[in-house]
Amino acid sequence: MINLVVPLPHEGTEMRGKDTAGSRRDGSSAVAPMIGRGLRRDDVDSTEKRRTPATSATPGIRTSTTATRTTTTRTTPTGHAPSADGSDATAHAGLSFEALVEAYFDCRRTKRNTASALAFEADLERNLVGLFDELAGGGYRPGPSICFVVTRPRPREVWAAQFRDRIVHHLLYNRIGPRFERAFIADTCACIKGRGTLYAARRLEAKVRSVTGNWARPASYLKADIANFFVAIDKRVLAGQLEARIPEPWWLDLTMRVLFHDPRPNVILRATPVEMALVPAHKRLLEQLPHRGLPIGNLSSQFFANVYLDRLDQFAKHVLHCRHYIRYVDDFVILHEDRAWLAATHGEIETFLPHELGVHLNPAKTIIQPVDRGVDFVGQVVLPWRRFTRRRTFRGALRRTATAPADGLPQTANSYFGLLGQATACHRDRARLANILRRRGLAVDRELTRSFGLCS
Repeated sequence: MINLVVPLPHEGTEMRGKDTAGSRRDGSSAVAPMIGRGLRRDDVDSTEKRRTPATSATPGIRTSTTATRTTTTRTTPTGHAPSADGSDATAHAGLSFEALVEAYFDCRRTKRNTASALAFEADLERNLVGLFDELAGGGYRPGPSICFVVTRPRPREVWAAQFRDRIVHHLLYNRIGPRFERAFIADTCACIKGRGTLYAARRLEAKVRSVTGNWARPASYLKADIANFFVAIDKRVLAGQLEARIPEPWWLDLTMRVLFHDPRPNVILRATPVEMALVPAHKRLLEQLPHRGLPIGNLSSQFFANVYLDRLDQFAKHVLHCRHYIRYVDDFVILHEDRAWLAATHGEIETFLPHELGVHLNPAKTIIQPVDRGVDFVGQVVLPWRRFTRRRTFRGALRRTATAPADGLPQTANSYFGLLGQATACHRDRARLANILRRRGLAVDRELTRSFGLCS
């Protein structure tokens, strides 16, 4: 039975008789509903819809009204939790605890099982409230990053920020990203929702068919990329581009704090000297000047890279009038009927980049050739009437599938089935992959799209 005399604690504001006065972290009662229910809007009070009746604002007094009597319970005064409806002192800046929780869910989507994420989630409510307090009070400072080396497809440094810093990156991107992306051209790809490698490959294929009249006339293409792109980015130039589109002082300050954070002094190195030696010195962030380079591996770096090269996109489309142009990170392709026009365009871009952005084209990866030889872009090759996976990528898939440990083989195989399935001419490639899997004892569906684990 329910005792109507004793007030029932509300699910979002349960009684805390032992809280100390002004305790924000231990008394953050509005935090748990948002975290536990995945940001359901009706789990917390808001200015539009309240689930609890309005009560007196007398400190330390709680009232519970029933049909028979009114009971008053005295508790120790407690500090309020961060408001989910943006009613804190930082509301004018657009910062809210709800936005931070949304950023947390975005961040953990692919990082939940990492050591940094598990440590943060072990005391999730306290850590989120503490991070919010640092951001709102202006005391947030990025923590140390982990640096390690990957060898595929080529050796390079990767920098992994702490999980709490990754949450801030998502918070910043969720706030300022859309305004920049609305100004990007439709042919800017990578780190934009709906504009991944498959989008880029399909769009390039459509452009090739357009410039050749469905392969009825000849055309050529210019393909190039930026030399040592991420470590060559000039943060001073990028800061000017960001300042022009972020009028809010608080968000601009956070952006600059993330941009100019130098992870090198407090780096946690997880690479042996032998592994570090595999990365050429001119490709290491550790060897660059303080104002040069962004750490590969952070969402903020990917977003900043798109902002940085937007000036190239606008120059190509609106000054050089490149009708058939597409870019993925620092790789770009320009199509045209006239090979001489492409050569002249290459010269214009080669002059523009050092003057405006302080970067250079990689001469070893700059080519001009007919499109009917195949346009290699984002891991796929566009040829007349077909598009297939790059041969180097395909051979790597077969080799890795043949040698992968049995425990993780189904997951590895299914990821490669998905990759190969993005190409239009992929049945033969998927059949070769399926044959390897069958020889290793896995079952494969009739459509050659996925494996089902070990056969009995």
